[in-house]
Amino acid sequence: MPDGLPDPGQIWNDFINNPIVGLAFQLIVIYVVMLWLGTAYWAFRDMQARTENPILPYFSAALIIFFTPLLFVFAVVLYLIVRPRETLAEVYERSLAEESLLAEVEKNQLCPVCRDRVQPDWLVCPNCRTRLHRVCPSCNRLAQPEWPLCAYCGHEFQRAPAPRPVERAATWTAPSPARAPEPATEPTGLRRPANS
Repeated sequence: MPDGLPDPGQIWNDFINNPIVGLAFQLIVIYVVMLWLGTAYWAFRDMQARTENPILPYFSAALIIFFTPLLFVFAVVLYLIVRPRETLAEVYERSLAEESLLAEVEKNQLCPVCRDRVQPDWLVCPNCRTRLHRVCPSCNRLAQPEWPLCAYCGHEFQRAPAPRPVERAATWTAPSPARAPEPATEPTGLRRPANS
């Protein structure tokens, strides 16, 4: 080797043996290990928020620890793929929203006959004229037609008379024109003997 050029191996050894480079390398290793352990803890807490199964949080943290500090990024990507999409809080909020929507739909009443939307204070369905409510004569509040008494004041409703069986209406027939009675005739050849 020419005398003017420095030896590359010597330069590399000087760089590695430099105390500042050694300290920086140690700090990088410590940072990667802390990131690795912190990611395992994050996976544990994240899985606790997403499932009620007590084993899965430990399994997800062990998955990241198993991949070592050098490959834990692949474990994080794998965890992000397989973890449940929603947290338990999001599932709870969604179920509350669904229940609220269902209660809102149930609040909008439907006519029992035509299934058209009716208001809760209507007496009659405007579409099919089905009686939806009746007014209590005692307290003037709305009562269901099938209630035997008012739920608000206790007034007993009169029972509707039982429907009568439908009778056939007698059809009226016009009288036939009056005819003269015909004389009674006896058949020939059969005469009664005369009384003497």
